[in-house]
Amino acid sequence: MTKSFPFAFLSLLFVGTVCNSMAVSFMGFYIVEGLKQAPWSISVYTGFFALIVILSNRIFARQMDKGGNPFPMIGLAAFGYSMAALALSLSPGFGTVATVGVVGFGLGSSVMSTMFSLGGVLAERTGIQHSTFNAYMRATTSTSWMIGPALSFVIADQFGAEAVFRAAFAIGLVWLALWWWTAPRDAARQPAFAHQQDVGKAARNPELLAAVLFVFCLALAHSLTFSALPIFFVQEVGLAGYAPGVAFSIKTFVELFAIFSTPYLIARFGLRTALMGTAQLAIVAILVLATVGSFPHMVLGAVLEGIYFGLFSTLAISFVQSLSEDRPAQATAMYWNTMMITLVVAGPSVGLIAQVTDFQTVIFTGSACAVASAVILAWGTYQRDKYQSRDNT
Repeated sequence: MTKSFPFAFLSLLFVGTVCNSMAVSFMGFYIVEGLKQAPWSISVYTGFFALIVILSNRIFARQMDKGGNPFPMIGLAAFGYSMAALALSLSPGFGTVATVGVVGFGLGSSVMSTMFSLGGVLAERTGIQHSTFNAYMRATTSTSWMIGPALSFVIADQFGAEAVFRAAFAIGLVWLALWWWTAPRDAARQPAFAHQQDVGKAARNPELLAAVLFVFCLALAHSLTFSALPIFFVQEVGLAGYAPGVAFSIKTFVELFAIFSTPYLIARFGLRTALMGTAQLAIVAILVLATVGSFPHMVLGAVLEGIYFGLFSTLAISFVQSLSEDRPAQATAMYWNTMMITLVVAGPSVGLIAQVTDFQTVIFTGSACAVASAVILAWGTYQRDKYQSRDNT
């Protein structure tokens, strides 16, 4: 690998994430406001979209762990995304959304798992510490998410909804060009043949399953909170209409500093201790957000949210990967699939809870999920220590 590898790889990740963040953030708005469909139509799209992403992640991860080349997988994701954007720019309609759109954008979003798995391979080959490179990748994706959604809504406001898909197609072509010219063609992982007979055992790894359950609970806490906050701030607290945007910008900005602190935290405290502190901070942060009563109070909550989510999103993927070293691509896919499932669960949950009570209750529910994540992590650590002490006697 050449010394230019980190910049080229992160550039590819950046453009791909900008593309996907444009689509993910805009499709719900487009379905309801642009196509005048009923709100439940969002659930139909989101459900099939998540199914495509999860299946793609599982298939690609298995192939990578067997020594498959990730180069065509990235190309398929970029091509699928570009074709979906082109189809919607030429033939806008819910039929296109539910067919070409859901398949193409679903394939496009599968690139996150593939790129993070590929990053692990390339970090090993270039001598970069895995946790450090995970931090680089998470910072890159966070930066992309600061740009992509804003770009979609600015274009829609100025030029109309269909213009978003034309812009998405144009950026998709840039993604394809970067894939062809910068993605490594020889980055297949050496399959761990010595461990192939333990695949069934690994699948029943209770420590790995506990880690995934921990990720699910804390990611669900974030998804519930993130979905409810804009309406809570404006309708229930009475803050100005621009307040949610300010809170999101502060959160994502603070995330970058938290992400880059993770290699130090891992070296100083270890993954489990750092994650336990993160879960406890998440409980505090969400409770602060749930009790917002003024603009400065909101800013404090956004800062705390940015710190805990930046730490969680980077530490958690390293944690899951560390528990399945013989099948790292599948462990990475499990992480991303879990994050995807929480988005699917959070959508209808927010609507149901808010319909029965209010959006503040949704945020309090998120804090309860954060408490559950801390309990699960503590239980998993206790079980690990118990088995290790038994083995040493």
